[in-house]
Amino acid sequence: MAPAVTSTTVSLDVDPQNYEDEHVHAVYDQIASHFSSTRYKPWPIIVQFLSSLSTGWVGLDSGTGNGKYLSLPADRPGSVWTIGLDRSRNLLRIAQTAGGNGVTREVLWGDVLGRPWRDGAFDYAISIATIHHLATWERRKAAVQRILQAISPSHGRALIYVWAIEQDDLSKRSIPQSQEYQIAGQDVFVPWVVAKGQLQQKSLSNVEQECRTDPSECEEIKAQEQTSPPPVFNRYYHMFAKGELTRLVHDAADELRLSIGSKADNTMGAGVEIVQDGWERSNYYVELRRWEYQ
Repeated sequence: MAPAVTSTTVSLDVDPQNYEDEHVHAVYDQIASHFSSTRYKPWPIIVQFLSSLSTGWVGLDSGTGNGKYLSLPADRPGSVWTIGLDRSRNLLRIAQTAGGNGVTREVLWGDVLGRPWRDGAFDYAISIATIHHLATWERRKAAVQRILQAISPSHGRALIYVWAIEQDDLSKRSIPQSQEYQIAGQDVFVPWVVAKGQLQQKSLSNVEQECRTDPSECEEIKAQEQTSPPPVFNRYYHMFAKGELTRLVHDAADELRLSIGSKADNTMGAGVEIVQDGWERSNYYVELRRWEYQ
C-alpha cells in the first residue's frame, strides 16, 4: 500500500544507522505480514536475469524481504540456489517458505553493509528495492561495493533495483520534479497504512496480556483496539534521480580499484561491465558483470 509521499530531508546531524533503525528496520518488522501479502508478483527484468543464469550457480539476494525471488527461476526450478539476506527477522520467517512446495529456503539475518562471507563467494547477486533505504551516499555506495565483493571476480553477475523519482502513471507516489531533485535524488517518507489484524507486534496475545494485567479494563482495551484508526508507519527512502544509480556504481568500483567497461576493452587488471541500465515501472536498475585477467 503506497499513499502519497510526504517529503522530508535527513539532517546531517542524525546518525544514519540510528535513523535507518528507526525509520526502516523497526518499521518492516512491524508491518512484515501485511507488507508480504502485497509483494508477490516478480518484476519481469529480474525474472529474465535469474532465468539466464548458469545451472548450478549459487547467489545472494541482498535485502530479500519476503523472499519472493528465492524460488526463481520458475522455468528451471532448482537450477540455481539463492540465499536471502535481510535485517527483518519477521520477513525472514516468511522468506523461509517462499514459493511453497514444502521447500525451506536458506536465509540469513544480517545487514547489507556487512561482509559475513569471503569475497567472491557467489556467482551472482540481486538487490531489489533495498539500497534506497540507506540514508547517505556513502552507505549506498558501500552496499554496492559489498555486492561487487560478494560475487566472483571472474564471472560474477549482479542486478540492482531502486525506486526512481520518475514515477509512472500507475504509481500512487507523487515526487517533486525540481531541477535539484532530478540531479541528486530526494529523501522522502513513504507512509504505510496497516490493515486491521495485520500489525506484527500488536497481536491478540498482546491484548490478552494487557487484560490479564488489569482485568477491569479488559473490555475497554479490546474496544479501543477495534475502533482505533489503523496505524501509519513512515518508511525512509532515497528516491534516485536519472543517472544516479550508474554514478553510484562508478564510485563504488573506483574505490575498489575496478575498471568500468568490458573485458574486451581492457588488457589487464579487473573490472565491472555495465551490461544494461534503465528505468522500469518507477524503478531504476543496473545489471553488472565482473571480469578479471589472471
